[in-house]
Amino acid sequence: MDGIDWAGLANGAGAAAQPFQVWVLPVLLGLGLASATGFRTFLPLLMLAVAARFELFGVQLNDHFAWLGSLSAIGALGLAATAEFLGDKIPVVDHALNAIGWVTRPLAAALAAGGMFWALDPTAAAIAGVIVGAPTALLFTGAQGGARLTSTATTGGVFNPVVSFIEDALAVGMVILTFLAPILVPILLIGLLVLIYRLGRSIQRARARLVGERPDLV
Repeated sequence: MDGIDWAGLANGAGAAAQPFQVWVLPVLLGLGLASATGFRTFLPLLMLAVAARFELFGVQLNDHFAWLGSLSAIGALGLAATAEFLGDKIPVVDHALNAIGWVTRPLAAALAAGGMFWALDPTAAAIAGVIVGAPTALLFTGAQGGARLTSTATTGGVFNPVVSFIEDALAVGMVILTFLAPILVPILLIGLLVLIYRLGRSIQRARARLVGERPDLV
């Protein structure tokens, strides 16, 4: 009786896993990172750059996106993320950042998602990044903008800094969860959209209660 061909089984398992490593996993990682850029342009990129630089969570970049993990890129992203973080807490400036975000966030998402397609050539990785990243970032930018407009309309912008901190936490949390459990990204995306919707509704209810107690605010 012939023995089991362990080498053949291993090769077969490797071949079966290749599509997952080349396509499925990068798509999941790209979706998760892109959703985070829908809240912040630079913070998710900074976290990706640091993870790639120090080889955290097994993050591997496409060779032509490797510059993202350089010290100069991390330094520039750190400054940009800090400026964005602080600026989003300032009235008027926050609205300007959100308006600019309709352009910068899809670009950042395309860059982050493209870097995840480590096994593709540069052109294919860039195209995949645009396809996966840009629409996802636009979706969450729109959802975030809707919550922010609700806050502005119902509280006169008073609650906007609180909403901003919540968005910071969501962006950071989404990146970390994406790195830790990319297979759960589709569920996380749905949960995140539901959370944004409920946040907007909570702001509206809080405003309604406040107006009910103080009619002079109407």
